[in-house]
Formats: sequence, C-alpha cells, structure tokens
Amino acid sequence: FGVWTMIAVASGVAAGVGYLALGGASPTTIAVITAVAAGAILTMIADTMIPEAFAQTHLLTGLVTSVGFLVAFVVSRMGG
Repeated sequence: FGVWTMIAVASGVAAGVGYLALGGASPTTIAVITAVAAGAILTMIADTMIPEAFAQTHLLTGLVTSVGFLVAFVVSRMGG
C-alpha cells in the first residue's frame, strides 16, 4: 500500500510541476512533449508486449497491432 501511495503522490507532484512549468507553453511545445511521451509508450509496448503476443499468435500480431492502432486513431479523431 505504501508504494502505491508514494506513486500517487509523486504523480500528483509531477503533474503540478508540469502545470506550473508548462501552463503557458505554446501548442508546438505541447505537441513535441506529447509526441515524445507517445514514443516512449510505443517503445515500451514494442519491447515488452509484442514479443509475448507474437509467441502466442505468431502471424496475427502485426495485423492486430495495426488494426488496434488504426481504431485508436479513428476514435481519437472522431472525439474532437
């Protein structure tokens, strides 16, 4: 329980610092930061989850990954 509490506190502090530091940042700066964060998440998925999925589904892994990305993109574009 203590570890999760510390993670929640650290996340809250990081969010506050980010808000204070980047509250008036330009849209370009926010876009760059978002792109870097998205790249980090994509790297984590490619490194940890895709090999495990490939071990179970083999040839369907790439297709399912591409379809999932496409669906997520379409849903995000439809939302505004």
